Amino acid sequence: MAHNRNDLIVVDGHQDLAYNVLAFGRDYRRSALETRVQERESPAGAASGSCMIGLPELLAGNVALVFGTIFAMPARRALSALDTVYEDEQAAHNQGMQQLDVYHRWADEEPHIALVGCQADLDSVLATWQIESAQEGDDGRQVGIVPLMENADPIREPAELELWVERGVRIVGPAWSGSRYAGGTWEPGPLTDLGRELLELMAELHVGLDLSHMAERAALEALERFEGVLLASHSNPRALVPGDRHLSDPLIRGIAEREGVIGIVLYNGFLRADWQKGRKERVTLTDVVRAIDHVCQQVGDAEHVALGSDFDGGFGSESAPAEIDTVADLPQVATALKEHGFETEHIVAIMGGNWLRLLRRLLVE
Repeated sequence: MAHNRNDLIVVDGHQDLAYNVLAFGRDYRRSALETRVQERESPAGAASGSCMIGLPELLAGNVALVFGTIFAMPARRALSALDTVYEDEQAAHNQGMQQLDVYHRWADEEPHIALVGCQADLDSVLATWQIESAQEGDDGRQVGIVPLMENADPIREPAELELWVERGVRIVGPAWSGSRYAGGTWEPGPLTDLGRELLELMAELHVGLDLSHMAERAALEALERFEGVLLASHSNPRALVPGDRHLSDPLIRGIAEREGVIGIVLYNGFLRADWQKGRKERVTLTDVVRAIDHVCQQVGDAEHVALGSDFDGGFGSESAPAEIDTVADLPQVATALKEHGFETEHIVAIMGGNWLRLLRRLLVE
């Protein structure tokens, strides 16, 4: 596949890759379309929707980097009978380590995938996208994976964070629903004492803080308390779609004031409050632009918003905007932004540049 250095680089701030490997048996090194064929009329396909991610589609969509999650789901919040869940922190720890093993195995076995844990890793991956041209099917491009823990319960105690950092975790979100560390979606509450201790260690070890899914009270306290790099990897404005899963305007402004970045989710239910399942066509990229623009209007610039698609994060292509079938279609967001009057430099920033700037601050040698 020929590649030109002028192609737009895309960075996706949230993809639940490893969890789906272990829960549903997906192999993201193959095409999303192949996965769909294999899952046709299967329980996995019914539970998670039509697969949207595959290595061929990532490369076709110029997706150079993804924040690949390590996600543990508490048993009380299981979404389907197929979900892998935990009852205690030891089970959460085991599941998290198994997911991290997936990323390490891919990086060892697949030349088009690399783990990103430092500046040199980031530079190495981006360099593979600077090829003027290459032979069909062998252009050497890599998709870099930045490991992000979604729900900190796999960290059995705060002091164990160092082990996870040694194994490659660079960002931690303390909560999904409520956790031992913080209130979360559906389960409001503050940071706990363990959560405050964890945040202190995260700052010392230069681990990024992901505010997505944190309850409002916990997130606002974290803004005041945490001294390191912070972000919301996959969160949309609450002003457009009500609910505690989303970010209030004060929280959006607080993240920007701390030089954080917010990744917009391309799930229809987070883009329009009146959307109903089975009506994919009711949501379009105009709704994505509306969410992006809301953040821009709140903070006064386009430097603090990006993409955090959450593709395959409990929904499939049936629940993504009308123009989006797989991750290969992410560059269409750039087209929509241009059509709505965004300037080229702002489009480049939103599609990848803002995440890259944050990673430059976060990653250390």
